[in-house]
Amino acid sequence: MHISVIGTGYVGLVTGACFAEFGVNVTCMDNDARRVEKLEKGEVPFFEPGITELVAKGIKEGRLSFTTDVVKAVDKALVIFIAVGTPPKSDGSADLSFVEEVGRGIATHMTGYKVIVTKSTVPVGTGERLREVIRKHQTKPINFDIVSNPEFLREGSAIEDFMRPNRVVLGADSDQAAAIMKDLYRPLYLLETPFVVTDVPTAEMIKYASNAFLAVKISFINEMATVCERVGADVQLVSKGMGLDHRIGGKFLHAGPGFGGSCFPKDLAALVQTGERVGYPFQIAGAAAKVNYEQHLRMVAKIREACGGLAGKTLGVLGLSFKPNTNDMREAPSLTILKELMKEGATVRAYDPVSMEEATKLIPGMIPCKETYDVAENADGLIIMTEWNQFRNLDFERLKQSMRQRLLLDLRNVYDSDRVTGHGFRHVSVGRPTREPRPA
Repeated sequence: MHISVIGTGYVGLVTGACFAEFGVNVTCMDNDARRVEKLEKGEVPFFEPGITELVAKGIKEGRLSFTTDVVKAVDKALVIFIAVGTPPKSDGSADLSFVEEVGRGIATHMTGYKVIVTKSTVPVGTGERLREVIRKHQTKPINFDIVSNPEFLREGSAIEDFMRPNRVVLGADSDQAAAIMKDLYRPLYLLETPFVVTDVPTAEMIKYASNAFLAVKISFINEMATVCERVGADVQLVSKGMGLDHRIGGKFLHAGPGFGGSCFPKDLAALVQTGERVGYPFQIAGAAAKVNYEQHLRMVAKIREACGGLAGKTLGVLGLSFKPNTNDMREAPSLTILKELMKEGATVRAYDPVSMEEATKLIPGMIPCKETYDVAENADGLIIMTEWNQFRNLDFERLKQSMRQRLLLDLRNVYDSDRVTGHGFRHVSVGRPTREPRPA
């Protein structure tokens, strides 16, 4: 089978490279000629563990190719995946202009039956809207099917998520399209991967419902963390006690500075807008978004209080991306928190293993550092913003030599307080009691 993936961003490139690994012939198409030129050389424009190697393998074995020619992408493929951006509009709704543009391109150039698959996260009703766009712009009536096949890729572990998913969701209105999609995903049947085969609107809603629920879990535990701090409880043990109940589960119950990235904030906003459009505002989803923004500001207050004010203070920051193992800065908590710290007069020195270039553009005034211990130079406090593994075993004795004040602001609850205080540091974390340094 030959397929095409239109859009070579995060979702599109991972999808194309992984299907090529399944033995499928894949053409990835993008309008950006410079991007395509780099991809043809195996140069991937974002950081994701394993993707560069997988792209190189697909190219070498002749199953993965790149083009800017939509005619080539449409003509060769039986299945065409749409993996373009759906950014939020000012009202929170998803901007479907890129999806519709792809639909018009497919309609103009298709000469035979196609299965057209939305891989991008799109609101309920997009499948039908896309169907109308294609019918309207066809040069002559040609049969096609629309399928919703939402992605559930976590940045930092996207390849594993594609190769060994919890489930595959297929929304299709014809038995033929469903059969073709099942054949495409045949390697996953060997792993006994669950398949949810349903209609298009239900598949579209599954993606939004999933992301919204995970965002709610994060906002809930962050609210619990605030209360735990005020009553002297330990949110990590609260999370453990909750998570051991199989009805709840322990994932996404980790207190911190709030969620970010390209999915949760955008999808919450789109879901809320969908509810308003159909006359039922989503109260819980809206509250989750509000709590998340307030959590950023609570972290600023926490840092301000721990430092005794921010004016004239120097703060070292470890990690800037919204999560480890990615260079994605979209909606990262660091964007709000660091700007507020600097607005109040703090000097911020920061380091992230892979996102320094992008972060420096987005956070003007931040002092970029080249490695972990540079950030601690004359610092009044050291902030763990993103829980990269290399920050999990800091040399506290080395930090003592360069920091002005022995203060660790552990916004990801990476460290056990006894370890930190045993080295003579004050340990401020999220949802746990602040611990003072122990005498030597």
